[in-house]
Amino acid sequence: MKIVVKTTYAIAVMFLLLLGGVGCESTGAKLPQRTDNGLNRPCEYDPAKVDIMPLTEFAGAGKIKVYVSLLDAFDCQIKAPAIFRFELYDKVPRSAEPKGKRIFIWPDIDLKDSAKNNEHWKDFLRTYEFELSSVPKNNSCILQVTALCPNGKRLSAEFALK
Repeated sequence: MKIVVKTTYAIAVMFLLLLGGVGCESTGAKLPQRTDNGLNRPCEYDPAKVDIMPLTEFAGAGKIKVYVSLLDAFDCQIKAPAIFRFELYDKVPRSAEPKGKRIFIWPDIDLKDSAKNNEHWKDFLRTYEFELSSVPKNNSCILQVTALCPNGKRLSAEFALK
């Protein structure tokens, strides 16, 4: 009787070991190795959108005060290095495409340098402030801003001025 119990116990243990070992077999598939430590992948905190704030207006004497906000993937206003390009277009009334002929383009404003970036950053508004001069006289027009980000993204927004 003792031999039968020992033999049955030994068979049960071997069966459990065999059953447990089946799930541990290697398939030969290799997991991808990360070599960049996650530094070269897109970041949720990079600029994802640019917005011209409603504070933007004609400031008299041929000037426009522009307030531009960069937004990340979570729609939070952020400060980031970029090159800003401003263009002014005629507004075409009663049209599906209101942006008409380009009237004026300003030289690009490079804010990749931290000192230059801080000059335009208004922390209490969480936006950039620009004063564009040499504005041609026009009743209504469309201002377009394009932000050229260091990661290669080109973000654009339009704002109707009256």
